This record gives sequence, structure tokens and C-alpha cells, in this order.
Amino acid sequence: MFVDTTNPGKQIKLSDVDQLIAGTYSDEDSGAANLQMSELYYKDGVGYIIVVGSQNEKSFPQNADYYFEYSSSAEIASVISKIDARVAAAPEVKIAYSTNKPSNNWFLTYLPTLLIIVFGGVMVYTFYRMMTNSNKSAMSFGKTRAKAYANTKVKFDDIAGADEEKAELEEIVEFLKNPKKFTDLGARIPKGILLVGNPGTGKTLLARAVAGESNVPFISISGSDFVEMFVGVGASRVRDLFEQAKKNKPCIVFIDEIDAVGRQRGAGLGGGNDEREQTLNQLLVEMDGFEPNEGIIVLAATNRSDVLDPALLRPGRFDRQIYVHVPDVRGREGILKIHARNKPIDDSVDFKTLARITAGFTGADIENMLNEAAILAARANRPTIIMTDITEGINKVLMGPQKKSKLVTEKDKLITAYHESGHAILAKKLANCDDVQEVSIIPRGMAGGYTMSRPENDNSFASYNKLMDDIAMSMGGRIAEEVVFGEITTGASSDLQHATKVAHHMVFDWGMSKTLGFMTLSSQETIFVGRDYQTKNEFSEKLAAEADDEVRSILAENYERAKKIIIENRPILEEMAKLLLERETIYKEEVDMIMDGKKTEEIVKFMNKRDKAEKAKEAKIVAKNQANKKLEDYKNKVEEGKKLLENGVISKEEYEMIVSEYEKQAKAIEESKKSAQKPAVKAVKAQVKTEEKAQVEGEEKAQEVEETKKPKRVRASRSEKTEETTPKKSRKTTKNDTEDKGE
Repeated sequence: MFVDTTNPGKQIKLSDVDQLIAGTYSDEDSGAANLQMSELYYKDGVGYIIVVGSQNEKSFPQNADYYFEYSSSAEIASVISKIDARVAAAPEVKIAYSTNKPSNNWFLTYLPTLLIIVFGGVMVYTFYRMMTNSNKSAMSFGKTRAKAYANTKVKFDDIAGADEEKAELEEIVEFLKNPKKFTDLGARIPKGILLVGNPGTGKTLLARAVAGESNVPFISISGSDFVEMFVGVGASRVRDLFEQAKKNKPCIVFIDEIDAVGRQRGAGLGGGNDEREQTLNQLLVEMDGFEPNEGIIVLAATNRSDVLDPALLRPGRFDRQIYVHVPDVRGREGILKIHARNKPIDDSVDFKTLARITAGFTGADIENMLNEAAILAARANRPTIIMTDITEGINKVLMGPQKKSKLVTEKDKLITAYHESGHAILAKKLANCDDVQEVSIIPRGMAGGYTMSRPENDNSFASYNKLMDDIAMSMGGRIAEEVVFGEITTGASSDLQHATKVAHHMVFDWGMSKTLGFMTLSSQETIFVGRDYQTKNEFSEKLAAEADDEVRSILAENYERAKKIIIENRPILEEMAKLLLERETIYKEEVDMIMDGKKTEEIVKFMNKRDKAEKAKEAKIVAKNQANKKLEDYKNKVEEGKKLLENGVISKEEYEMIVSEYEKQAKAIEESKKSAQKPAVKAVKAQVKTEEKAQVEGEEKAQEVEETKKPKRVRASRSEKTEETTPKKSRKTTKNDTEDKGE
């Protein structure tokens, strides 16, 4: 038997239990009579009883009045049946029994009730808050979502490549700071300035700089924040925006991507949108309506000024339109230096060269390029960013990351090698193509390989011959496949799209058609859904058919021209493809060497030598950076020691020991640098002497050979002369042989 209570009470017999059930039990010890059982808890052969009116009622069954033992389930079943009979006979009698131990903890007893009360309260509170918030939302739905900026960290000094644009905006800032200078001359402050330019040119950055320089409240909002699903919200938000601006004037209101709300009225498949047009009308009224709006300058940015409503662009609303152009070479150099401020750029990096090879890059592209370069340097555990990281960053921005792990079959690799070689050869042979910088058969982005050519200068215009050579160069890959393998693949799809697009622009947009002459067949305005919906062409179907024929004629002409060049340079094509299969990526120097007739083996030796030199240079840079870092650490220790000395933590002798250790380490580092440079200098001098000696010996040997072969020299000259007298025949034979091999 196991007693499962703290104080089980007095032990009784089963016959006494029957009397407790009947309410006739008398306790001789206490003298109490007619005791009635109130509750029974039984478990593991023991039953615990509490009687009506007991002091142990709240602490039962830890403290019971009586307990009894039962030896079988039949005995306890008999007790239970007697309880049921007693309760059935006398409903006023309440006797509870259970095998589960009753809890004597009031909290656990009333926990379910408490949970129900708490849950109900939470539900009522939540419902109340939802109703309150919905009412507030309904009342504040027409409030503007504009954000006010008291101070931004961007200044005009943080912007490069947009000097004229900055000058225009600096004038606005000056007007806000010193209006009397302008008003004395009768000038009024411009009410609106529209920043127009390609994505990434820095329109929003210029607006941030205005906020940072003006020292007046700057309220910013996006054009898409005006229009919602409910009618009237947009106009209400415009009113609230300008009410907020009037309270804080003089101030600047900046609307980013204003084309979201300022599109031309009446546009759209259904004749326009009432809600958007209502919002635009309210904006027009607020900017220049019956009520004057002095002291509020509206600054807006968009890259789609062609779709804006003419009423929005008129003077009095947007007095100035500032075109933010793609930066030129000087602008790119300045942007590079700004973004390189917080990056450890190695001294070997030339910003002028980078600015030259990044023609067409916007400020956002340059920032992304340097960020990718920093990631690559960190991936290689380099403390500084070197030129290799930046050039790879350029490629990554233009074409995506390399996919060296991608499994490429030998056949596909062979086709890609000839394909890219065809592009590179045409780029070198055609006079107006940009210079080839890199050729690779490693997949990058969506391309299986690539030929990268970059312009030397920022040319604003493209000539007819430049466009024709561009089309021919695009066809080089497809033609190389056809000449070498006798069949074509789908790998030239993007090349065909580019060539067709350029030819189409030449005929339809730029009046470069020999048949159609000096005319354009396209609309002067940029097409967008709504404005050109249900409009008719300004030319006949016959003229359109002639224009299509002219596009095909341009493509066919350049295809034949490019094919002729590829066939004539078949040996160069073979050498370049062979080199690509061996090294996978070649650069400008290797391409020039192949075009000069150098063999693959000679070029590979040159590349190995260059790679070795670059690795040695990189190792030298790493060692230098590590030494400088170590020296910087010792310098910091000296600074810390100086502070400890000033605070009396260390003595002067201890500080001098720290300084002495720093000087000792600095001297050791400088000596290690010099010792590392000496072997390199000696090696270079030794190599130069060896090369000079070999050159002298080679010249002497060649002279001796010429001395011994003087009589035979005349015959060789004659044979050379004979060969030179029949160049056309030999070229024709070579061409035919090449074509036969290709087929």
C-alpha cells in the first residue's frame, strides 16, 4: 500500500465506510455522530474520505479525515455502487468520488474560468480597436504620405559628373538662402524644376543634395502614393500635401517618378482614368492656380518626360527642365573617386583608364561595379581592391557572373570558340568597330560566350559606316559556324536581334536608306499605350513594304561582306579558336598578337609569363598591405600608450618602451621591404642581361649563316620575287582551299 497524502487521517474499516455513506457513522475519538461522507478519492488500494463540514475540505486530499484499505477492485466497486444508490435514494445528499487526485490549488481550480474571462476581454478589446482604427483610417485616408526631412547627409560635393545640373540646383538653394539678391533685380523664384534623365543618372541623388544644402524643410513623396483604390483619395492627398507645405514655407516638395500621376489626360484604352486625371488636375491647380503659392518649390524626377501632360510642363508650373545626362569620361572619373572614398583601392588602380573603358556607364552602374569589385576582393581574402577585381566587376555588371561550374560539352565549347572568334576577327578587320578588349568561351549570364569591345571615346553620334560595320560584326559568329561546320545553330539569336534592330532604325528612324532617301517612317513621339492607340501610320503599306525590303537588303549586304572577311582570314580564325579552347579567355594583347600572325604556342608562353608576373605583383601587394597593417597596429598601440600615460595608468618608462618597440618594428618592416625588393631587382637585371646576351649571340650567328650562304641568296630573292608576281592566283587558291575545308 502507498499512502498518497500528507495527512491521511484516521484509518477505518469497510463497514465504517458503509456508515459514512449512510450518514450514521459515529467517531468515538472525537465524539462526533451521524457523520456524512462528502468526497472519496481512491487509488492503489487506498481510499481517502472527507466528511461534510470538515476543516480539511479545502486541502483535501492532502489532508483527509479518514482512509481505508481495499484488497480488490470488487471491494471498491461495491463502495462505489453503495454511493450511487445512496445519492439516487436521497438527491439532497452530494457525494463525489474520483480516481483523479483533486487539486488543492485555487488558481488551478479557477484557471479555466480565468482563461475564458481573459480571452473574452481580449476579443472585446481587439474588436474595439479595429472599429476605432477603421474610423481613423477612413478619416485619414486622404492624408498625404509625404515624409519631411530636416537634414540629409548628401551634399553637392558628393556628386560628380553633373556639373551643369548642380549649378542649376545650386542657384535654387541660393535663392532660398538669399532671396533678396534675386528679388532686387525683379527675378522670381522658379515654381517647379523637372529632373529628366535615364535611370541611374542621379536624379534622386541631386534632389537629396538639394535637401542637404538648402536648410529648409524638404517634403518627399512618390508619384504612386497619390492614387489609391478609392475615388477622390488622390486629389485629397495633393491638397493635404500642399497644405503641409504652406505651413512650412519656404520649403521644397519633391515628387519622385511623377509620371505615375502626371501622364497626359485622355490617354488609355478607355479614354483615361477619372481618378488619376482628377489627381493631376488638383496638382495643376496647386502648382499654379488662382491662389498664389509663394515660397514652395516643386522638384520632380522622371525618366519619361514624353508621357507627361503638356499643362504640367508649361512655364509657371515646371519653369525649368534639367536633363541629367549619362556622365562623360571626366564625370565617370569623378564618380569613381567619390565611390572609392570608403573602399581600400590599391595604388595600382588607374581611375583614368577605368573612366575610359566604362563608356556609357551611369553613376548607379559605377557604384554597382565598385561594390562587386569589393565583394570579389573579400572573396579572395585580399585587403585591397586591385584592377583585376574592378575589370571583373565591369564584366559582371554588363553581362552577369561567370558560370565556370556549368557543364559544357566539347562540341558546344568548340562551336562557341569559333563563334566568338568570328566576332573578334570582324571587330579587328572592320575600320569602324570598337576595339576588342576580351574574348571568352566561359558562360556568363545568359550567354554561352562573349566578345567584349569597348569604345575609346564618348561618341555622341554614329555614322552610316559605323552602323554598317556594327551589323556586320554582329553576324561574325553565325558566319564562322557556317564556314567551319557547314551548318548553323541557335547560338546567334541575340546577334540577329541586334543586327535587325540597328538596320530597322537606320531605315525607319535615321533616313539612311538608299532607296527611300532622306525621310523617317516612325512617329516623333515615344509610343506608350493610350496615346498611340487607334492611330494610323503616316505612310502607305507600299512604302512600309519597301522599307522592310530595304532592311533585308542592309542585312544581306553586311552578311556577304562579313562572310568574305571570315573566309579570307580562315587561318586566323583557326588559331584564335585553338587559343580559346586552350585558355578559355583571351584579352586585347592576345587578340592583337593573333591578328599579327603569331602562333598559339608563342601566345600561350606570353600569357603564362604575364600571369606569373601578375601573381608576383599581387603577392607583393598583399605583403605590402600586411606590413602596413602591422605597422598601423603598432602605431595604434603607441597612441593608446600615450592616453594611458596621460591618465597616469602607466609610467613614462613603460610608455618609452612601447615607443621603442614601435620604432623597432617599423625599422624591421622597412628593412624587410627593401630586402624583398632587392632580389626582384637583381632578377630583372639578370633577365635583361640574359636577353641581351642571347640577342647578340643570335645576331652574330645569323650574320655567320648569311656569310656562308651568300651565293644562294640570289635564288631565294628570285623565288620570292616570282611568288610576289602572282599574288592573286595564290590568294584565290587559298580561298578555295579554305572554303573546301569549311564545307
